[in-house]
Amino acid sequence: MKGHLNTDNGIVSIDLDVISRYAGLTAVECFGIVGMAMISMKDGLTKLLKRESLTKGVDVTVEDNKISIAFHVIIAYGVSIATVADNLMSNVKYKVERFTGLEVSKVDIFVEGVRIID
Repeated sequence: MKGHLNTDNGIVSIDLDVISRYAGLTAVECFGIVGMAMISMKDGLTKLLKRESLTKGVDVTVEDNKISIAFHVIIAYGVSIATVADNLMSNVKYKVERFTGLEVSKVDIFVEGVRIID
């Protein structure tokens, strides 16, 4: 499903991959986020995704033109998970709403791992 904006000049459709990529790029800019994670179903290992593959760590759904986003993240060792999560939620909600013109109704965060930053 896509997000739809009704304007005076017509309808604008926003693909979920576009929203997912934008949300992923916004997330990795947040302090304490090392990157997006993908869990291998075959061996149960968590893998840090490269910048080109961010969308694999972000799940976006749109219902009634309201966006729900779920992040699978790896955070930096020694930071407060609650503080990082709160920062991530508020930044993503604000930026995605401005970018799309649609309401973000929910942001879920799944911490899949912790990494020491050099």
